[in-house]
Amino acid sequence: MIDVHFQGTDVLRLFGLVSALLSICAFLPYIRDMLAGRTRPQRASWLIWSVLGSIALASQVYEGAMQSLWFAGFQVGGTITVLALSIRKGQGVFFNQVDIYILCAAAAGLVLWALTDTAVYALAITISISLMGGSVTVLKAYRDPDSETLSMWFTSCIAAWFAILSVGGVNWILLAYPIYLFVLNGAIVMAIMLGRAVRQEAQFFAAE
Repeated sequence: MIDVHFQGTDVLRLFGLVSALLSICAFLPYIRDMLAGRTRPQRASWLIWSVLGSIALASQVYEGAMQSLWFAGFQVGGTITVLALSIRKGQGVFFNQVDIYILCAAAAGLVLWALTDTAVYALAITISISLMGGSVTVLKAYRDPDSETLSMWFTSCIAAWFAILSVGGVNWILLAYPIYLFVLNGAIVMAIMLGRAVRQEAQFFAAE
């Protein structure tokens, strides 16, 4: 009989690898739909996510994350790929006054990290302003659900859940980033589904 404990290194490694594979699977249909012109990413959101995700990944490495780094690494890599493609296939501007404030706040987090020798401040600021940047995509997904790829956000949400499990204990510094992505991806999924439901209801009553 094989005795496998939830906290065992092999199990945690498995969770980490599953989260990474799901992240890859999530981005592939999104990139496919972008190239086909069906999905139009919000450039500002992906720029903010690329910068802040890179900071979050660096802070995870600094704070000693192990198995959950698979998820964070592939998330950041996929995000930067979408950002690059959004130059031609996205919508909206890259920079406005709000975006500049957000990036300045991220820079402040890096300064605090350097002064205090702890990544907690950078991670907290990164997650807080990433959620604000993500609200742009949540609203867009609700107003124009066909402009987003549902499977990408749903798969990313599941990947974030496995990344949470891969931490293997209650370490809020290491859990913060995957929990944030679980919440954000889940919110976008709900926004797409709600937007589609509202549109179908409007079409139903218009047809009567």
